[in-house]
Amino acid sequence: MTLSLAEAYDRWAPVYPPAAHNPLMRVEQDALVALLGELRGRDVLDLACGSGRYGEIAQSSGARSVVGIDRSQAMLARAAIAARIRGELTQLPIRTAALDLVVSGLALGHAADLLACMREIARVLRPNGSLVYSDFHDDAWRAGLTRSFKDAAGNGVTLPRDGYPVAQHRAALRAAGLRIEELRELRIGIEFAPLFDGSADLYRQHRGVPLLLLVRARKES
Repeated sequence: MTLSLAEAYDRWAPVYPPAAHNPLMRVEQDALVALLGELRGRDVLDLACGSGRYGEIAQSSGARSVVGIDRSQAMLARAAIAARIRGELTQLPIRTAALDLVVSGLALGHAADLLACMREIARVLRPNGSLVYSDFHDDAWRAGLTRSFKDAAGNGVTLPRDGYPVAQHRAALRAAGLRIEELRELRIGIEFAPLFDGSADLYRQHRGVPLLLLVRARKES
């Protein structure tokens, strides 16, 4: 079943726990958390927070404040984050220079305009503030891989294809005044190599294809 992005996330929400609940998310979370640095005393935005897994990590790590933003009200209702706001990736309902860190997991490729999204992130960050995010790699889409889930009724749902090539991520970050400090591509069967049902076939057919993009960038002072 293929739905619009908004419909898919609303349908996903009832079965979407605030934790890494599949092999892709577990590898993604381990890699992204390693890029976050010290969270204690920092003001953090979990952008496109879904059910709030990175917001909860920030809260439990001593962040001074945490806010979650998502366009899906159904997802926000599941997030155990004190401050939750419905909003779009390209128009953040946050005051300028309010945050030390923006973190986002597997979502910025959903932005209708990646440059507008990056400019909004830069706007809400303080000088020297950081953006840390992951995304489903464009090369994985090109190789025919998809993101899918089963809803509460057991129906399979495939997310519509979206996202941007790595070069476009680099260009949008640079144009928004966000300097890349680290960019990692996790490749199937290499950096991404957990064992799960079907993993042998995946690694045989797609070994070396980048599956995940991870970026840490800093706002120029």
